[in-house]
Amino acid sequence: MPADGEAKARAGFLASLQVYRHPRVFGMLFLGFSAGLPLLLIFSTLSLWLRDEEISRTTVGFFSWVGITFSIKVLWAPVIDRFPLPWLTRAMGKRRSWMLVAQIGIAAGLVGIALTDPGENVVRVALLALLVAFSAATQDVAIDAYRIEAAPQDLQGAMAATYQLGYRIALLAAGAGALYIAELVSWPMAYFAMAALMAVGMVTVLTISEPEVTRDRGAIAREQHIVDYLERKAHLPPLLRDFLGWFYGAVVSPFVDFFARNGALAIVILVFITVYRLSDITMGVMANVFYDDLGFTKIQIADVTKTFGVVVSIVGALLGGLLVARFGIMRPLLLGAVLVATTNLLFAYLATQGADIRLLYMTISADNLSAGIAGTVFIAYLSSLTNTAYTATQYALFSSLFTLGGKFVAGFSGAIVDAEGYVFFFIYASALGIPAILLVLYLTQHHRREERPPA
Repeated sequence: MPADGEAKARAGFLASLQVYRHPRVFGMLFLGFSAGLPLLLIFSTLSLWLRDEEISRTTVGFFSWVGITFSIKVLWAPVIDRFPLPWLTRAMGKRRSWMLVAQIGIAAGLVGIALTDPGENVVRVALLALLVAFSAATQDVAIDAYRIEAAPQDLQGAMAATYQLGYRIALLAAGAGALYIAELVSWPMAYFAMAALMAVGMVTVLTISEPEVTRDRGAIAREQHIVDYLERKAHLPPLLRDFLGWFYGAVVSPFVDFFARNGALAIVILVFITVYRLSDITMGVMANVFYDDLGFTKIQIADVTKTFGVVVSIVGALLGGLLVARFGIMRPLLLGAVLVATTNLLFAYLATQGADIRLLYMTISADNLSAGIAGTVFIAYLSSLTNTAYTATQYALFSSLFTLGGKFVAGFSGAIVDAEGYVFFFIYASALGIPAILLVLYLTQHHRREERPPA
């Protein structure tokens, strides 16, 4: 490359790094931590506790269905988008008030799990895990809406990256941190400590300011049309007219808007969202059980997968933000899809080699780097699809879809491992990534055709 070309490349890279200095971008670090903390505590970390209590692998696999809560959050996202909480919304604003209430629910559920013996009452643990999942899904809806509304489009890649950074640090706490405490003290104490860490999110919510949002004129016009129509229906009871008006504006309009903006391509986009993370979500449910069955100790699992692995995933998340800033969304989106699918094959190879710590480091390095890149880019892509008139509802639809397929399929992970073994399972998980690769190629070609000037 010529000298002037090298200088331009360096300048472009340094300019890309500047996005991480924005106050809103930095604030997402702490909200990402709050969003990421509950995840492992109701999935892989909880799975290891259940195995310590000699709960069967099949039951552990079925526990992942608690995560379907994240996939149906679109059902109550319209309430979060439009319904004010008494007193709190007036005092704090719509997004911040819902975040705080959800965080309190997460902390309460974690304390409840800490006070329960899974070996004696696994049903109660499941119900408390469901409370944590419901509260965490509610928090996700509010945080996602805040993230999209708080910064312009050109900062969304960086917002997603710092969100992922905080999220991954939380995974470090809920993964390695919880395992260390469980090994050195006890499992209940680990969950008490994690409940206390939810204070990070609570303090952040009390510190940040509510974003200001200007509603889309087209959205206002569509909603006004139905309001005018209902006003002409004088025979309807006033309460029914008010409910129908709210229902159309909060529930129907977000979907009408999405299909109006994207036409027939909307179906392809929704299918793509559903399958993009199918491969790694399916693999992730059995990951800790896999390490345990191979013969790795809790300390080794914590050191490699929950400490070293999280650091690598943080690098991947930040790299994903830089890739979006430099190359847009579609090319990094394809890279993420390919990496996520192919790295699962490394786990299949690891399954044939036993408890080889060096191979575990290599496998976790590749897997977590690819997951970090794919996570950041995918969040930026989903954010680009939303209309700020319906931020919470539309993003909840997208994020619900991308977890729904994975969580349902992942519920059978333990049964597949019991029936076919780990090598088959990881090859199967890798193959689940092929539809995402094909669909992102199709969407990329479509966008290129749309951008091509007419002849």
